[in-house]
Amino acid sequence: MAASDKLEKAFQLFDKANEQDPNKEYFNGKSYAKEVLYAIRMSEKLNDFAPDASEVLQLTARCQHICRWEIARDSYEMNRAGYLKWRQDLKKFHAKKAGEILKEVGYNQDTIDNVAFLLEKKQLKKNEETQTLEDVICLVFLEFYFEPFAKKYSEEKLIDIVQKTWRKMSEKGQKAALKLPLSESSLALVGKALQG
Repeated sequence: MAASDKLEKAFQLFDKANEQDPNKEYFNGKSYAKEVLYAIRMSEKLNDFAPDASEVLQLTARCQHICRWEIARDSYEMNRAGYLKWRQDLKKFHAKKAGEILKEVGYNQDTIDNVAFLLEKKQLKKNEETQTLEDVICLVFLEFYFEPFAKKYSEEKLIDIVQKTWRKMSEKGQKAALKLPLSESSLALVGKALQG
């Protein structure tokens, strides 16, 4: 199977797994399984932000949240320790799920290991591909998920979240974030966060 065929097949199987997501999201008049829409957004943002991304990075962006709903946040303690444990367990879970699909498609162990390495966000700020993935995650969050998220929290909390998001990004990612089509209220919050 040619590399491009394998990539396409992996995308199809990732999306098929994510179609089981019981959570739905409406976008442009169409209903999507929440994690399918997220995966599409990740791929589109990666293509825009890093058009020369490696096959491993393209695979990782597409399966970043694979079957995420299977490990519910509320099955952990609702505090910082519980949140961090949930995030760690999710990374391992995503790597395992993705690995099973990649093996089925016919990818070698090196590719599977490299996707797992990126999914587990290893060497952030040191590894270029881990950093590119993190930039894309932050850009997708800010463009598509920050606005609904902002309705649930105080301004103080939101400024803290934007500051933490900003610190995770590279300079290239930060520049791209400032060009996102954000609402006036979101732009105002980002402005306050960056002055803080």
